[in-house]
Amino acid sequence: MVLRGRLVLGLHTLMTLLSLQEVGAIKADHMGSYGPAFYQSYDGAGQFTYDFDGEQLFSVDLKKREAVWRLPEFGNFAYFDPQSGLVSIAMIKAHLEDLVKRSNGTRAPNVSPRVAVLPKSLVQLGEPNVLICIVDKIFPPVINITWLRNGHPVTQGVTQSSFYAQPDHSFRKFHYLTFVPLADDFYDCKVEHWGLDQPLFQHWEPQVPTALPDTTGTLVCALGLVLGLGGFLGGITLIITGTCLSSTPRCSGGLGEEGDGPSERSKCETPFSFLASF
Repeated sequence: MVLRGRLVLGLHTLMTLLSLQEVGAIKADHMGSYGPAFYQSYDGAGQFTYDFDGEQLFSVDLKKREAVWRLPEFGNFAYFDPQSGLVSIAMIKAHLEDLVKRSNGTRAPNVSPRVAVLPKSLVQLGEPNVLICIVDKIFPPVINITWLRNGHPVTQGVTQSSFYAQPDHSFRKFHYLTFVPLADDFYDCKVEHWGLDQPLFQHWEPQVPTALPDTTGTLVCALGLVLGLGGFLGGITLIITGTCLSSTPRCSGGLGEEGDGPSERSKCETPFSFLASF
């Protein structure tokens, strides 16, 4: 679906403070936020969310008309009537035209989203995994996100989260793809948004370590063996040479008169030897 048309967006936030420390003081151990909720004229979409300590617990979508918990386990400990969320969206819708008039019809700028793709766990070929497409800095919250495998659209095993409100009033969204990584496959997360001049493709493919060929491995082993043997023989040669030099006497002293044998003052000295091994 191509993103076209005019968008009018209404926002509403109601804050709830829990466990107040002092009367009149703005202090709390925890903070719950009923909202932000929004309604947009483009395709009549709307969403209500409940955050607690900065984490989204659940959302209510205007089209699904049901509460969707961020984690299924949360629904085991609490219950929320989606009708309350739908009422909040209806209130925003009723006041939307007044909000537009007060702003003199000023349009908010479209923001270019940021996209990243990463696997949920360490990738092993042939082992099931999940690819996560993280789209951040979304405004307005109207976006198309699709998965491509080897350039072809994928619809099986695809899930998505609701819009997550950010402190800067932009939104974040997650798209998931269950897949089995293969060496020859590659994937793209395709994002279409009014803040982009053209669709954005975030590429991902499994990083498979390249194994050394058998011939290269054999050559490396042989070269290491030759170098090791050469070092061993060189060390043995140095030891033998040093031993021979240390055992050879070096004689010095004057000669006697002609015909006589070596002078009594003659003496033999054994030179010092120094052996260095490297």
